[in-house]
Amino acid sequence: MSAATARTLDEAIREVNWKAVPLGVDVVRYTVPSGELAGHAAGDPRHPRMLLVPGMTGSKEDFALMAPLLVRAGYRVEGIDLAGQFESSSAGPERLDPPRKRYDHDLFVEDLVAVIRAGGTPVHVLGYSFAGTVAQLAAVAHPELIASLTLLSVPPVSGQAFRKTSMFVGLPALLSHVVGARGTAGIMTWGLRKNLNHVAQHRYDFVMERLEHTRPSSVVDMARLMRRTPDVADAVRALDIPKLVAYGAHDLWSSRLHRRFADRIGAVAIEYATGHSPCETTPHQLVRDMLRVIEGRETPPAHLGG
Repeated sequence: MSAATARTLDEAIREVNWKAVPLGVDVVRYTVPSGELAGHAAGDPRHPRMLLVPGMTGSKEDFALMAPLLVRAGYRVEGIDLAGQFESSSAGPERLDPPRKRYDHDLFVEDLVAVIRAGGTPVHVLGYSFAGTVAQLAAVAHPELIASLTLLSVPPVSGQAFRKTSMFVGLPALLSHVVGARGTAGIMTWGLRKNLNHVAQHRYDFVMERLEHTRPSSVVDMARLMRRTPDVADAVRALDIPKLVAYGAHDLWSSRLHRRFADRIGAVAIEYATGHSPCETTPHQLVRDMLRVIEGRETPPAHLGG
């Protein structure tokens, strides 16, 4: 598929029923240290696995437009909810052995590793936003399990990741500099309820339903973790696997920061004319570029505009 064709197909996307399980997709459950995670799976189980992991307040449905494209490209595609999110809201730190009080990086990494080990390895992993940090930690801890890394709209800075958010995302980003994790989580969920991103009605209805099922403490704890994002760039750079940093021109973080991060980890950096969610708004372009990187047709230090 050419870049022009991918852009044309993305521009033609109309309303999507985000609640519906697409034809050919299986509803699955994964047993993990924090409980059970809900998932979707499609494609031949004998094919190479592609695992799609959503960010804070997200879910497996965020990849509904990408999954069929990846299946047609010859992959077994699996998506999950993170612990505490949507249909995995029952998974939490109290279920760990021994129990813990909060969701932390170890919980999310151990859950992700359990999902990866539930099928064939190594697996291609896409980590979206907060989950991109989790994916990096898992890859560094278990490099033998990871075939490639796609980091979609991932925080490109360590420490307090919200301190570097772009001015273009408005008051919520500004307030996140001065309020705590609970306040940051509240601002983010307020923005979803107010539909500050101006998503279509079907999408908004689904997001509201998902938010009602998501455990508030998981959102607060993820916000807390994003305020102390670990710096594993050197270790990720040392991984001898294909790496892609994909982001929108109007993401939470600036294009300059994403490009700098991609350089640090030895990844291809590709920008799309969209916001924080290329998986929803430019899925054909994103899948095209993922496949080019995974299959070795794009290598660093390319900085390409979508």
